[in-house]
Amino acid sequence: LVEIVGIQARRLQQLLADRQLEIELTDAARAYLADEGYDPAYGARPLKRVMQRQVQDPLALALLRGEFSEGDRVRVDAQNSHLTFERIAQAVQEA
Repeated sequence: LVEIVGIQARRLQQLLADRQLEIELTDAARAYLADEGYDPAYGARPLKRVMQRQVQDPLALALLRGEFSEGDRVRVDAQNSHLTFERIAQAVQEA
């Protein structure tokens, strides 16, 4: 299931490429998303919605608030039953 999280993360990365934004999912974040995105009745089908609700939507809001900029690299981690977003490399400002 964690492999499927990786596939979904790569798809999200392709969407973020337009904004030159990179994400890095920690192992804890991958495990959290795999757990949240699995349903015994539906398997991994809910994972795409979980990725959108818990990664893509909060990241879009953070971009709108100016917390991240084009060219940034963002680490997504899981702590205390939720995801955290941290800039680990800033965009290089052109002079």
